[in-house]
Amino acid sequence: MPIDVSKARDAQLPEVSYSWDADDVILYHLGVGAGVPATDPNELEYVYEANLKVLPSFSSIVPFGAMMGVTNVDGLDFNLAMLLHGEQEVTLFRPIPTGAKVTNRGRIVGIYDKGKGALVVVDMDSRDAAGDLLFTNRSSLFIRGAGGFGGETGPPPRHEAPSREPDHVIETVTLEQQALLYRLSGDKNPLHVDPAFAAFGGFDRPILHGLCSYGIVCKAVVDTVFAGDVSQVRGYSARFSGPVVPGETIVTKIWESESGFLVEAITKERQSKVISNANLTVF
Repeated sequence: MPIDVSKARDAQLPEVSYSWDADDVILYHLGVGAGVPATDPNELEYVYEANLKVLPSFSSIVPFGAMMGVTNVDGLDFNLAMLLHGEQEVTLFRPIPTGAKVTNRGRIVGIYDKGKGALVVVDMDSRDAAGDLLFTNRSSLFIRGAGGFGGETGPPPRHEAPSREPDHVIETVTLEQQALLYRLSGDKNPLHVDPAFAAFGGFDRPILHGLCSYGIVCKAVVDTVFAGDVSQVRGYSARFSGPVVPGETIVTKIWESESGFLVEAITKERQSKVISNANLTVF
C-alpha cells in the first residue's frame, strides 16, 4: 500500500513515558563501546556509578518506544524489515541526568519521496516530571521501497565535511557481539540479530544499529575535543550513510568549525562511509 501523505503528515503519536536509572546509563555506554581500557578514569565515568556521566547520544534511546508509534499511523503501511534509520538529531536544554522519568510527545513533521524509498521525519519532545523540556529528538526514518508517491523530495543535506584533512581522527573497534549488547537498551529489531531476517532485508548478515554507530561517534568526539566533558554538548546531528558490520573499526574524522564540529565516519576495513553530514554544537 502506498504512502498517504494527507493522512500521515502531522499525525500525533501516542504519549509514552520512559524512565531510566544509573544501570540503564551504564548498559547504554557499554553498548556503544565505553569501558576500554577498563581502568581508565574517563572510561570509568561512563560505566561506574560513583561518578557517572551521560553521553548526549543517550537521549536517542529515550523516545524509541514512542517513536515506534509510526508503525500504527494511518497512511503508513510498511514491513519492519524495510525500515532503516536515516538521520538522527538531538537538541539538549541541559545535561542529561543519570536518572529521570520523562514523558515523550511526538508527531510526524515531514514525509518525503526519495524515489527508492520514503523518508518519514518524527519530532519527539521529552519532558521531565516538572514539565520542563529536557531534550528534543528528530528522527528521520527511511522506508525502502515506499517511494514514488510523488511527494516533496525534502531539504538538501547540511553540515557537509570540508575537503581539507580532518583536525582529529579516532579509531574505535567494535565487538562482534556489539549489536547483541546494544539491543538491550531497547531496539529489538531482528535486523540486528537474526541472520534470516537480515537476509530478507537484503543484508549478508545482521548489521549494527545506526544509533549504536551514532553513539560510538558521539563518544569519540566528546572524548577527543572535550576531554570527556559531556556537559558542553548542545546538539548533535548525523546522517546514517551505510551499515557497520559488528567487529569492524569505525574511523571518526572531526573538523573544527565556527559553529562547532563537523564529523564523518567510515569503516576502516571497507573504507565505506557510515556517518556523514554530522555536526556537534556546544553551549
